Amino acid sequence: MHTYGCDLINTKCDGRQVTEFVGKYHVHVLVRQGQMTFSDGKNSFTSQQGDLVIWQMSNTIQRIECSDDFNADVLLLSGEFLQQFNPEMVWASKGFVFIRINPSFHLDEEAQRLMDNDFVLFRNRLVMPESGFKREVLGRVMQIFIYDLWTVCQHGLSQMDTSDNTARIFLRFLALTQQHARTEREVAFYANLLCITPKYLSQVSRTITGLPASQWIQYYAAFELVSLLNDTTKTLTEVSDLMHFENASHFSRYVKKTLGKSPSEYRNK
Repeated sequence: MHTYGCDLINTKCDGRQVTEFVGKYHVHVLVRQGQMTFSDGKNSFTSQQGDLVIWQMSNTIQRIECSDDFNADVLLLSGEFLQQFNPEMVWASKGFVFIRINPSFHLDEEAQRLMDNDFVLFRNRLVMPESGFKREVLGRVMQIFIYDLWTVCQHGLSQMDTSDNTARIFLRFLALTQQHARTEREVAFYANLLCITPKYLSQVSRTITGLPASQWIQYYAAFELVSLLNDTTKTLTEVSDLMHFENASHFSRYVKKTLGKSPSEYRNK
């Protein structure tokens, strides 16, 4: 993995196996040849030429088997890289749920063209000479890829407003989190708005995504945090106040825990 937080490899040319990356990165497998089977712990999937497979870091992927002629381009994104450059959270949340349910899907001709172009763009930018803005450029390439991915999945995403009560509660929770995560980071706050218990809200979240409600709140809060820290017109004190931290020490500890760096270290980077 490049230090930039993203990489693109080919299983045959680079002599790598997709099993190397499960759980370590967000893995996007564009199958060029052959066949791959895997399980997400509940269902089994078979992916062939023209399929796109996406394994999120939190997925439980197991029993991966590839045919002898298997060949694929594999785009790897670190969690920190995706978090920093994630272009939007409402679609991202729906996309997360949709992809968790559908980790493998076939691309039609137009979708294949979009993904091919994005993978070529990644490859070209990754091999370009070093510069002070290479990570930022790759971040913008990733944003293009994410928007194209949502375009490819938009029909499925539009169906996410389902009549299933559990899914409906979860999507309402996501909408509330997107609205309040800057200042409210406790599960009880959202459970109260939904008129359910915190325990039941976390149960709903785990049923739909395999993640507790607190993890989703953290995702949204981190998105807000990164957005504010990237806005250098705001002082660190102003960022802390906007996110309703009690004091500078609490703010600093939260940023360190969430981003792995102190507020000033993140700004300097």
